[in-house]
Amino acid sequence: MPVFVWKGKNRYGDSVGGERVARSADELSRVLQREQITVSNISKKKGEINLPFLQRKKVKLKELAVFSRQLAVLIDAELPLIQSLNILSQQTKNRYFKTVIEEVRGDVEAGSTLNQAMRKHPKVFDDLYCNLVASGEQSGSLDMMLKRVAEFLENSLKIRSQVKQAMIYPVTIVCFAVLVVLFMMWKVIPVFADVFMELGAELPFLTVAVLSISEFVQKNILLVFLGIVGLIVLYRFIRKSRGGKKATDQFYLKMPLFGNLLQKVALSRVTRTLSTLLAGGVPMLESLKITSSTSGNVIIEENVMHSRRLVAEGTSLTDAMKENGHFPFMLVQMVGVGEATGTLDDMLTKLANFYDDEVESTVASLLSVLEPILLIFVGGLVGGIVISMYLPIFSLISQL
Repeated sequence: MPVFVWKGKNRYGDSVGGERVARSADELSRVLQREQITVSNISKKKGEINLPFLQRKKVKLKELAVFSRQLAVLIDAELPLIQSLNILSQQTKNRYFKTVIEEVRGDVEAGSTLNQAMRKHPKVFDDLYCNLVASGEQSGSLDMMLKRVAEFLENSLKIRSQVKQAMIYPVTIVCFAVLVVLFMMWKVIPVFADVFMELGAELPFLTVAVLSISEFVQKNILLVFLGIVGLIVLYRFIRKSRGGKKATDQFYLKMPLFGNLLQKVALSRVTRTLSTLLAGGVPMLESLKITSSTSGNVIIEENVMHSRRLVAEGTSLTDAMKENGHFPFMLVQMVGVGEATGTLDDMLTKLANFYDDEVESTVASLLSVLEPILLIFVGGLVGGIVISMYLPIFSLISQL
């Protein structure tokens, strides 16, 4: 559908304007009149160069959190839902998100509920989001539910940034070290090899090994880079299959240093998601189903789904987690207290806050441990190459 640029005045006499998607100018004029806007001008937007492959068809978690909080504020201020969505669509810089909001607004205007309109865009609004919105619409507390969603997304962002902080540093250092070593093998070591051949020096085993690697890299530099790219592609391919994802997730949980951190992150997601859904009035079985898909780890997802099957058979959540045997003792005990006192959502929130604090402290301690380890690794790698090149020189000097 074409995009129209419009200008007018609202019921308070303020000048307003923006862009809208509509079938025709007349249809847009009728829509604006229903929103109590006196239209002064409507014109079709001039054509733009449209390159689909350059358009970002993705909504960041931060953008969704801001949208949720702003929509909650507008609804709390008693603005009509259609007008609120229109305001948010106009100020959204992400074109894809802008289109999604406009389509949601159009569906709501046509008589659909907000959660039904959002379910048509699962890449933006997942099951958790739509279920909480549906619960808010049914209970008449949509603004409160949107605030709860915004808080959930903001906490998820915080955890994600902490994990990135822990992972990006070592990955960056290792990648830099690999590139430096490849460059040395490709351009620097061959110079030493020519010198050693001219001098006829007797080469120690370490030097011979480095020169052999350098010769291979020099002759097959393109193959080496293609191999690195191939490994990345292979990893992404393996992660797309259920079995491959399960195997890699199992490996991640058992990794030294990082395994404990990743487990705490997953448990934080599980407890906060389940708490948010239960507090929003979503039924237990549906909450567990949605929670399993947000854990970010197939192993923990299967554990949650196993507990869900036991709950569906009539077992309490506490007993289901005990029988599963893969949940931490403290988590099971606090869930038991929550079920016994009828405050399960509060207990899960406390658990989520606890795991958030654990993640923060684990990241801090992990970075302090990784720094000397990485320095030793990079220093040993580069230093070993340098020493291997100087050993024959020392041998020649001693013979003089």
